[in-house]
Amino acid sequence: MDTIQAVQWLKANSLYESAEKTSFFLKKILTPCFGITDEKILIVGDQGFDNNRIAPILSGAYYLAAKSLNIDTKLVLQEFKPRGTNADEEVVNALSGLPEKNVVFVNMSDKVGSLGDLGKSFRKFCEKKKHRWISALSLGDLDTSKLGNVIEAIDVDYKPMQAVHQRIKQILDDGKEIKATSKAGTNLHYNIDGMKAIAADGNYKLPGTGGNMPAGEVYTPCNGKGVDGKVVIDGSSRNHQHTLVIKEPITLKIEEGSITEINGGEEAKKLEATLKWAEEKATHPKSVYRVGEFGIGLNPKAKIIGSTLVDEKALGTAHIGIGSNYWFGGSIYAIIHLDQIFKAPEIKVDGKKLEI
Repeated sequence: MDTIQAVQWLKANSLYESAEKTSFFLKKILTPCFGITDEKILIVGDQGFDNNRIAPILSGAYYLAAKSLNIDTKLVLQEFKPRGTNADEEVVNALSGLPEKNVVFVNMSDKVGSLGDLGKSFRKFCEKKKHRWISALSLGDLDTSKLGNVIEAIDVDYKPMQAVHQRIKQILDDGKEIKATSKAGTNLHYNIDGMKAIAADGNYKLPGTGGNMPAGEVYTPCNGKGVDGKVVIDGSSRNHQHTLVIKEPITLKIEEGSITEINGGEEAKKLEATLKWAEEKATHPKSVYRVGEFGIGLNPKAKIIGSTLVDEKALGTAHIGIGSNYWFGGSIYAIIHLDQIFKAPEIKVDGKKLEI
C-alpha cells in the first residue's frame, strides 16, 4: 500500500498515535546520522501481525519525522513476509524507481522478501545505487510493548558513541588476534590478521553506506579458519525462526573455525536443529557451522530484550556470528547468519586488554 493507504491503515489499526509520538525521537537522528538535505526518503515496512506491530509503527514514525522536516518522503507498507517469500511488487517498483543517491529505511517484522531482478541483497542494491540506508529486520520477535526499548536504543548521543567505535575499529584493524573470555566459561581465540572491522555507529552520511538502527557495534570477519575455543552464550541466541533470550546457557565448542559441539538446554537444541536444517538445504553444507564474525556491543542504552537487532548492540556484551560473512569482508558463503550474544566479556587484542 502506498503512502495515503499506509497512513490510513495506521489510523484504522490504532497505530498512528504511537507512530506520531515515536516520530519525535526519530526526527533527532535524521540530521546527525544522515545529514539529509534535499534527498528523497523511501520508507518500506510491513503490517506486522497480532501484537507484534513495531515494524509498522517505526515505519510510520520515520515517515512523520521526515515530513515534519519537509523532506520528500514516500511510505510503502506490505504484508508480513516470512523467510523465502517475495516482496510485494509495489515495494520492488518503489525501490527500482528511486533515483540514485537517495535514502531508504527498511523496518520489517521478518524479512523484506525477494527483490527479483533487483538482486538477492537489499544492502548490495543500496550500495550499487549509492543510497544511504537503514535495515531493521526481525522486529516481529518483539511484542509491541517493547517499542520503548527499541526507541531508547536509538535515542542516544551519537558523537561520543561514534568516537568509541572509531577507536575500537582502529585497534581491531591493526590487530592480529582477539582473545575473549568470560566468567561464564568463554575462552575464544579469533584470528583477525589483515581483516578490517566495521563500525556500525550510526554515521551513514556517505553514499552507499548504511546499517542497523539502533546502531552500536564494531564487528570483524575472521582470517580463514583461525577460530578456536569455547563460547558460552548467556545473552540471546538467534535461530532461523526467532531470537531467544537465554535461560540455560549454550556452550559452543569451536575447532579450526567450525562448531563441533553444542551443549545446553532448549535454546541449544533449537540452535542445533537450525544448523541441521541449514545443512540439509545448503550447497556448501559445512559452511553453516563456520564462525565468521566477532562483534562488540557499544550502545549504552541497548538492552537484551529478545531481538538480535537490539541485543547485539548492548554495551557489556560481545557476540559471534555463525555462517556467512562474505558481505562484510570475509570468505564464508552460507545460507544463514546467526548471532549468538554473551555477557560481560573480557577482550584482549594481541594480549592487551581492550578498554571500552
